[in-house]
Amino acid sequence: MITAESLAVEYGGTTLFSDVSFVINDTDRVALMGKNGAGKSTLLKILAGCTRPTRGRVSTPEGTVVAYLPQHLMVDDHRTVFEEASQAFAEIHAMEARIAELNHQLETRTDYDSDDYMKLIEEVSHLSERFYGIEERNYDADVEKTLLGLGFERTDFGRPTADFSGGWRMRIELAKMLLRRPDVLLLDEPTNHLDIDSIGWLEDFILTSGKAVVVISHDRAFVDNITNRTIEVTMGRIYDYKATYSHYLELRADRRKQQQRQYDDQQKMIAETRDFIERFKGTYSKTLQVQSRVRMLEKLVPVEVDEEDTSSIRLRFAPAERSGSYPVTATAVGKSYDGRRVFADASFTIARGDKVAFVGRNGEGKSTMVRCIMGEIEHEGTIRLGHNVQIGYFAQDRAARLDETLTVFQTIDDVAQGDIRTHIRDILGAFMFDKEASEKKVRVLSGGERQRLAMIRLLLEPVNLLILDEPTNHLDMRTKDVLKQALADFDGTLIVVSHDRDFLDGLVSKVYEFGHGRVCEHLEGIRDFMARRKMESLRDIERKA
Repeated sequence: MITAESLAVEYGGTTLFSDVSFVINDTDRVALMGKNGAGKSTLLKILAGCTRPTRGRVSTPEGTVVAYLPQHLMVDDHRTVFEEASQAFAEIHAMEARIAELNHQLETRTDYDSDDYMKLIEEVSHLSERFYGIEERNYDADVEKTLLGLGFERTDFGRPTADFSGGWRMRIELAKMLLRRPDVLLLDEPTNHLDIDSIGWLEDFILTSGKAVVVISHDRAFVDNITNRTIEVTMGRIYDYKATYSHYLELRADRRKQQQRQYDDQQKMIAETRDFIERFKGTYSKTLQVQSRVRMLEKLVPVEVDEEDTSSIRLRFAPAERSGSYPVTATAVGKSYDGRRVFADASFTIARGDKVAFVGRNGEGKSTMVRCIMGEIEHEGTIRLGHNVQIGYFAQDRAARLDETLTVFQTIDDVAQGDIRTHIRDILGAFMFDKEASEKKVRVLSGGERQRLAMIRLLLEPVNLLILDEPTNHLDMRTKDVLKQALADFDGTLIVVSHDRDFLDGLVSKVYEFGHGRVCEHLEGIRDFMARRKMESLRDIERKA
């Protein structure tokens, strides 16, 4: 399907990767992995034809449809949701219109022997062959089914795309991709703005479509569920594993141990050889042996040990005073927007030390409830905060609100107080900002870097109630693992809004489900909740059948 031959990318004398070759077959579902900055997104853009490599080439068979979903995209604001999604068929509709126009000309013109008339016949024949070779479909039904699967309501179909957030616009673009029924899907972080239900729908689509997929994702559960091959980009080259992500981690660890053994053996041999040369370099009887060993060292190919991301984020939340026994008590809370009921009569109590998740489809009120707790918006009913509650709030847009004119160091220096100011470099280093990175302006940081920087600011605040709204978007897997462990060790109360099942698994022991205007409490972890939801979904299908 896609053949990459001897790809190399160089920027300003720095080689991102070189001599990279592989083939994506029609049944491959590939996870493209590697640490941040290794070149994953660049490689995906090259496969999509959006970027040219410094050297090498990418080839695909004629007629292969390759669809690419970037992390950041633009949607036309002058169309409705349904119209924008229907743009997936714009080429087909344009072909149909052109065939109709050509047939009309052939019927009305009389210059049958002219070259122009023969050209019209050739064009209409070529287009008709292509058009009638396309599988006959009910395009409107396909658009409706796909949009519903991605979380849209029928009432959304006629709304302009300008009404929707970036996450929902990403879904529209994803719908356009899927509707084209591509032979190869190239997806760069597709789950960042999808809720749990929509991620499940996308998983099912990928697994049942039988198409080739190359995906970059930091959602471990998603990657494990859909992929059967892992390509790792590291130290300027790639390693190709016919394995799922979890199995790849085991194989990579074994590979590195073997490399380390070979490296240690080689270093020992080099030390012994140099010692021999030093001891006998002036001895006439050993001259040939010394020269032989010198030539051997000159020709020796050094064993390389793959880089290991040993940087770690040692999250230590600032100590805070103990809160009251019940940090949050909600009674008959309700909220409506423009006549639309988001939720009603929501009552719950969160005790000190509880770690709970707010889950549900996008638009069902998770972030709205957080804003109610924060006192940012008015609402029905009452929300009482307990004695001495100190809130730390990480909003989805907190990273976007950073001052872009400041450097990374200045961003933290502005909020640090007391003795902590003498340890700013250490804190930044723990979050993978070395001295060079700490002098960068915020405006040049990636999404993941901004998230980490915003998280540092939060850590400098002493809190006993943490409210995190999608904290893992754009974070790599290692960073998420360390953040998860720090939150598990946090001795305060935690409310987390997230669609990341792997992140929530083992972290929360209570789930509040938002949907259909209600908030339901489930006294179980996310794994049990998801298993039960799947069973209920199957029973719904059986009842409808």
